Amino acid sequence: MSRRAQRPPDEPPRRVAVTSPRTAAARRPRYPATREIDEQTHLGEVYMRSLLRTQFRLAMFVCTVLGCVVCGLPLLFLLIPRLREAELLGVPLPWAVLAGLIYPAFVIGAWLYVRQAERNERHFADLVERP
Repeated sequence: MSRRAQRPPDEPPRRVAVTSPRTAAARRPRYPATREIDEQTHLGEVYMRSLLRTQFRLAMFVCTVLGCVVCGLPLLFLLIPRLREAELLGVPLPWAVLAGLIYPAFVIGAWLYVRQAERNERHFADLVERP
């Protein structure tokens, strides 16, 4: 009796996967993205361009924010005369802010920039080292 006769009539035929022993040889080997970057292939250039674009956007954002703060403070003192006349520890407020208190803003901006830039690099490294 054949196999076909042993199967009940309402059961659909079983699917069988047919493979060649040379299937693995026919597949193109997958190279890691780091190799693409090292060999400067088109794909490697795309990866590097994406990292550079991300870092550039971050730098432009931080510079824009700090530029707005630095340029906005004199404008604020110009538009609000009471702030021009105020004093902080015997020093006029505009001088105190522009000569001393602006530097902590630069330090905080630089710290945030470095932190975010390192995060971008970690994400990039995870992307290119993914198997």
